[in-house]
Amino acid sequence: MSQISDPKIAFAYLRPACVLLTKEPSLSNVETLSAQLKEVNDVSLQQLQDYVLFPLRFVLKVPGPKRDRVVQAVANAIGFVLENTCVQSWDTVRDLFSELCLCLCSPTDPGKPADTSEELKLAVLKCLDALIHAAYGDILFKLYEPVMLPGLGAAVSLLLTLAEKEKSRDVQGAALKCLLVLLQQCDCSQDHVNCTAHRQIIGRTVASFLPGITTGVARIITGDMRQGHGVIVRAMKVWSCAVSLVMEDCQLQSAAPVEIPGPELGRITQLLVHRTEEWVKSTATRLCVLLKKIIPCTSAHQHWRVRLAQVELADLLLERCGQSLADCVGPLLEALVGAVSDNEPRVRDRWVWVIGNISKTFTDVLSENLHSLCTSLPRLMRTSDDQKKLFVLNVFLGYVKLLGPLVSVVLTSAAHLERISKALMQVLELDVMDVRIVEERSHSDTNIESNSNVHTQRKHFMFFTDDRIFSVLMEICRMLGYYGNIYLLTDHFLDLYQQSSAYRKQAAMVLNETVRGAAGGDGRPSEQSTEEDLKAAVESIIEEYISVNNWHLMTVSEETDRDRQDQKVSYFRPDFCPSPTLGPELAAASTSNLHQLNSNIWQLVVQLEGISCFAQALGRGFCPLLMTSLYPVLEKAGEESLLVSQAALGCMWGMCQACRYPSLKELINENSDYLLNDISLNLQRLSQHPQAPRVLTVMLTHSDCSLLPLVGDIVKDVLTALDLSYDHTAALFCSVLHALMKALARWFSPGHIREPSKSNHRTANQEAFDIGQFLLDYSKQKELAEGIGIEDDMEDSADNDIPPASELQDDDDIGGPDVTKELPNHLQITKDVMERCIHLLSDPNLRIRLKVLDVLELCISLLSELENELLPMVHRAWPALLQRLTTDDPLAVLRAFRVLCTLGETSGDFLRRRVSKEVLPKLSSSLLRQAPVSARAGPVYSHSLAFKLQLAVLEGLGSLCQRLDLGEEDLDKVCEACLPYLSCKQPARLQEACLSVFRHLIQVDPDTFWFTLNELHCPSDFTPPHLELQPVRLCGMGRPRDEYTDNVLRLLREEFNSQITTKPNS
Repeated sequence: MSQISDPKIAFAYLRPACVLLTKEPSLSNVETLSAQLKEVNDVSLQQLQDYVLFPLRFVLKVPGPKRDRVVQAVANAIGFVLENTCVQSWDTVRDLFSELCLCLCSPTDPGKPADTSEELKLAVLKCLDALIHAAYGDILFKLYEPVMLPGLGAAVSLLLTLAEKEKSRDVQGAALKCLLVLLQQCDCSQDHVNCTAHRQIIGRTVASFLPGITTGVARIITGDMRQGHGVIVRAMKVWSCAVSLVMEDCQLQSAAPVEIPGPELGRITQLLVHRTEEWVKSTATRLCVLLKKIIPCTSAHQHWRVRLAQVELADLLLERCGQSLADCVGPLLEALVGAVSDNEPRVRDRWVWVIGNISKTFTDVLSENLHSLCTSLPRLMRTSDDQKKLFVLNVFLGYVKLLGPLVSVVLTSAAHLERISKALMQVLELDVMDVRIVEERSHSDTNIESNSNVHTQRKHFMFFTDDRIFSVLMEICRMLGYYGNIYLLTDHFLDLYQQSSAYRKQAAMVLNETVRGAAGGDGRPSEQSTEEDLKAAVESIIEEYISVNNWHLMTVSEETDRDRQDQKVSYFRPDFCPSPTLGPELAAASTSNLHQLNSNIWQLVVQLEGISCFAQALGRGFCPLLMTSLYPVLEKAGEESLLVSQAALGCMWGMCQACRYPSLKELINENSDYLLNDISLNLQRLSQHPQAPRVLTVMLTHSDCSLLPLVGDIVKDVLTALDLSYDHTAALFCSVLHALMKALARWFSPGHIREPSKSNHRTANQEAFDIGQFLLDYSKQKELAEGIGIEDDMEDSADNDIPPASELQDDDDIGGPDVTKELPNHLQITKDVMERCIHLLSDPNLRIRLKVLDVLELCISLLSELENELLPMVHRAWPALLQRLTTDDPLAVLRAFRVLCTLGETSGDFLRRRVSKEVLPKLSSSLLRQAPVSARAGPVYSHSLAFKLQLAVLEGLGSLCQRLDLGEEDLDKVCEACLPYLSCKQPARLQEACLSVFRHLIQVDPDTFWFTLNELHCPSDFTPPHLELQPVRLCGMGRPRDEYTDNVLRLLREEFNSQITTKPNS
């Protein structure tokens, strides 16, 4: 619909609504007039402005309380008029300004905001904004004349209160926007102040309110973070605009002489502020105090727009008020410098643009600030919270980056270098209270295929928890190395490293990052250090790291005498029945301080990280240093401490990447010559070099079969050393032998393991399928019993006993010498190792027995294809293995049973009689005795050692019986021992393991166990096919459901074709 453009027609159209609103100031009449105003174009509305505003202002002036919705509608209507017209009368501007301010004030206390709705406040604030923008020409500047100071001050106070106390973010933002409009610094496209004289007028007037504005807005900025970043950003703009308007250098320099106010102003003269030199200095001091409160809050704010506003604040004040705010230059530069490492690119880009304009101007100030910060840095690191520390460190980093090469001049001052280093030592102190660091153990067979798989433990520090602080500290160290003298820094921090163990870990971290920075860790080559300088520094640091006192540190508690002596009190009774409440107490009493062990672990981790860092810094130039550094790193890769071994593996991968090795295998194989030479020499002086076996263990773990020819002599040395001193070196060498056997098993896995006879795997279906052959055999045996066909049978058997002539001719060994075939190298090594295991199976130390059982299992697997070699060894090992199975610690019993199962796979016939006579009775009796205990136990029982023993025996017993092809009597014993575990009262895992036993037993003798299961519960009756046949009666027929029913039915369904209606033939 087109708008009314003729003023006369518009007047006639609006007049009834205006008259009616004057007579009846109601909400509906206000809304009617507002709707009609939108149908008049701007030109006509400009001519009718006073006429239209009169009834609206009249509603506001009517005495008595007014409804919020009426005042809100009036404010919206006035705002619409002001947005589309301009006010050319000062009286109108002044009166409307006062009337709108009164709408926001409380009727009883004009100094406080009224308790009205948020919508009303927003409407009035929007109307005030429109009024200031609608003032035409120089009329607006009358608002800043001395006579208006009381009213303007009341408005500013009201707006500040709304911005600070109001809960609504929208109202807060609108109030701050009105303050910006009053300062003529709003974000609109209009140029409100286009001459110096007008800025002088506004600055002189706002100077009267500057203390209140800056203090109130500072409280908003440093207040609750939950008020949102939008409010804080706008508040920072109000603060910076107010200060720059009053303290602008060009205004203060060109200020006119102080005029004496006329007597007509009366008491208003007390509000006037004269910007004298003394006033400026005093105000700058107060502003500096406020800045020091604002900057730490805004620099650490999570939202990037707040940090960007801080950069813009500092830029504006340094550009316009650099001289008048001389006391504030330091904090403002801190605000800028603190943004140097901001995560947001837009903040960094703005910082780069700002700092490019001012860095040359304030170089001296930057240098002085760095000096003063060095002085206070130790105290700040000791007393501040994380937020303050992060800000201070970011500022320090910013100073270093801004000064660049001039940093080396600062570092030449011994006092400042001492302060910087002591601050770094204090803040980087590690927390060594975590017990888990000491308790976690590594595994010798850990094989990590890439550097990304290496776990890195997070460091915990005493004086901060924020990871960002650690990142900034490392960046500071890198920048010091990049711009500083690498020789000076290396010597200084190595001195700290050597002086006290309290500083050793921190000094190592600083040295690591300093070298990284000197190498140009950010992608730029360092201008201060050459490659020769870097290599010399790295050599001196590595030499210190791997020295005996700093490398061979204790990381695990020493074993007590209880671990060294034979454990005479077994946790098993002779009948192999564990108590569910007892468990092994293998924890050794620590003989060294727990915190010292933790500290040693972290020191080694930091040093290993440093060697990896040095390799990355030097690249291919690190290759010559492998001869001195690789062997010590391999020592630590074999450490028992998980954290140290993981750090060593990460270091090895760092070496691989730096020296261009594709994997750890190539790294070890290419350097195996001097590594094995060192191992060989050190094995001869084992008391001085007890770590040598660990190096061999790590090499075997991470290499391939190409290493075996080189390792052969070393293995002989190991076995010889073991033979000479079983008591002292068994624990150390057992780990080597275990790693060796695992490597051989990985490199030379057997082609196949002997499978049990196929006759032992017959199912019920196969029995039914062979029934014809069974009848034929039965008939033949019956005839032979009656004497029919004996002669023919004897002739056939005689013919079968005579071997073919071809076999006789092919037998080359008859009459030849008895020559033993030479074994392959890896099998000969396996045989030699197994010889030692036989002796060590009875070692008093439980840990050694456990390790030997693991080694023995691997040896049996490797020799599985050579029965002539394996069976004599098994015969010799059997007595000691039997002791482990029956009267040893529960942990040893578990391992020994696993070895027995492996033996069953490889030499079943050989073990049948021994297991039947010596092992099976004790296994069966212990299972029977423990069954009632596990049936009554609660859910916690599944975590006990007794449960684990039951589970292991049940899981392996079925397959063992099947592989050994045990007789009927032995199978009955096993069945009797396992039947209680078919009860639903048993733990679920024990039930599943028992079901697996019966599945194997059914494959051995399906008829017997079909009968046994049906004796427990028979699911159906068996009706004879003829009346003359006797009916079949089983004990399980007609029996009600009990605790065994579910598992019995499950076995019958799965193993005997679901629903069985007839008994299989036997």
